[in-house]
Amino acid sequence: MSELKKRDEIKAEFKWKVEKIYTDIKAWEKDFEELKKEAVKLKNYSGKLTNGEMILEYFKVNEKISRKAENLYIYAHLKSDEDTSNSTYQSLMSKIDIYMAEFASYTAFFVPEILSLEDKFIKAEINRIEELKDFEFLINDILKEKPHILSKEMEELLAAASDCLDAPAAIHSILTNADMTFGNIKDEEGNEVELTEGNYSSFIKSKNKVVRKDAFRKLFGEYDKLKNTLATSLTASIKTFNFSSRVRKYNNALEASLNPNNIPVEVYKNAVKVINDNLDSLHRYVKIKKKLLGLDEIHMYDLYVPVIELPKEKIEFNTGLDIVLEALKPLGTEYLDVFKSGIKDGWIDIYENKGKKGGAYSWGGYDTLPYVLLNYNNELNDVSTLAHEMGHSIHSYYSRKEQTYYYANYTLFCAEVASTTNESLLIHHLIEKETDEKKKLYLINQELEQIRTTVFRQLMFAEFELYTHETLEKGVPLTAEDYNKVWHDLNVKYFGSEMVVDKEIDIEWSRIPHFYSDFYVYQYATGYAAASAFSKSILEGKENAVEKYKGFLKSGGSDYPINILKNAGVDMTTNEPIEATIKRFNELLDMIDNS
Repeated sequence: MSELKKRDEIKAEFKWKVEKIYTDIKAWEKDFEELKKEAVKLKNYSGKLTNGEMILEYFKVNEKISRKAENLYIYAHLKSDEDTSNSTYQSLMSKIDIYMAEFASYTAFFVPEILSLEDKFIKAEINRIEELKDFEFLINDILKEKPHILSKEMEELLAAASDCLDAPAAIHSILTNADMTFGNIKDEEGNEVELTEGNYSSFIKSKNKVVRKDAFRKLFGEYDKLKNTLATSLTASIKTFNFSSRVRKYNNALEASLNPNNIPVEVYKNAVKVINDNLDSLHRYVKIKKKLLGLDEIHMYDLYVPVIELPKEKIEFNTGLDIVLEALKPLGTEYLDVFKSGIKDGWIDIYENKGKKGGAYSWGGYDTLPYVLLNYNNELNDVSTLAHEMGHSIHSYYSRKEQTYYYANYTLFCAEVASTTNESLLIHHLIEKETDEKKKLYLINQELEQIRTTVFRQLMFAEFELYTHETLEKGVPLTAEDYNKVWHDLNVKYFGSEMVVDKEIDIEWSRIPHFYSDFYVYQYATGYAAASAFSKSILEGKENAVEKYKGFLKSGGSDYPINILKNAGVDMTTNEPIEATIKRFNELLDMIDNS
């Protein structure tokens, strides 16, 4: 094992150029001092937003100050992520973090004051002042929430209680990440190793049936011991969300979650229905997987085993980059030029170093580069991560280039679409050009697993969430046994008659932290489906497909996500995008079945 390099041992060409935000800490400190003086001025607008001129002035002053705050915040965090053991940047980060909470309090009056004005009056002001028209969508978006905004005192009371209301998620996190231990198991070499949430994912993929079965039983066995506590914490979380949606005068919790982004409740319910209508495809996948793994019976702990093992292939960064650029050719020269200049201009921090934050992300602000953090390790998975994160960054690049500051950020509903479109184009390209049968089979399985885990699995989660919220909304209590039964029945329904649904899986609901962020997971599935629809029309060379897709990338948050996607040719209010994803799943099953 070669020892991990220190940050200063990594060549400059492999590092992101964060110095484009601030050349050094001195420049950062100077801006920070200026920000503290300027930001206080925002409080002066409190109680004065009584006409169009003042509202416009506030928007302009707030933008100038917020952009500076954003730069300071991003610089400190990126520098800290380069080496989390560097105390200089750690203190810079905590300095700006503490200040940002104070900064938020300076602008807290804005939304309540806009809501206190008559809709008719605001519309008249927008028509009277030309410059205010640029903010029409933003203002209308605030106004549409008027029926759900409470009195000033009530809002303050809820804000003060928010920490207590978040307790179930905090308790679940501490219990599952800090307090729970899973004992030891024997690995493939017969060594005693401690089982953790971190290494469970590699054990469940083990070719050795005894190893994966042992890991599966041990992990879920521990969750089962705490089932009553975990059920109580999940019920408390759901009741909290149901309570706040009721207080805010929504018809139900689902509406409360979707309404702020103007997403019709039908989009959620329809996604679940479409997947239910197509479960035979997943049943077929289970059957094929059982055959390929040569199993007499297939269990829940066999699901993650790769159907084929390949010797590790080393893919240097530049080779990986060439593969991605080749795969993204259908997006046209302009897109590829942006990608290449991103590499050249220092968007990416490529390799791991001592103390560097793990994982990968894309992040930046209106005035910074759309930076990408990677920990590139010369594997195929890293090539896919490069395509994914650059998808996010090019989305951000186009949004910021085409939209004003207030409309440059896209919503969560759209966030994963661009990154997944890139991944989809990459895997298509790899499968198409692969001549080695074993490698081709491996790649097909990769894409099948992606659809299984991102679309089928997340919509099973979404179905569980809908059931639990609606049941508790009706005042029907849910115990650990109730949760277990619902989860068991869903697994039986989704995986079909070939699958042995082991009793240990019944408690799996208690392991999923996303259930503490209500109605969040369905967006993985809708995002994947939208990306599939885009990549399909791009690869088929449909008329204006690339232009429409770039139109989506350029839209930022200038409209509601459903409209942005619809304008680009993907209508999420129909069955089509999810059905297209299932069609691709079936094509891949045919390929694997006939190989």
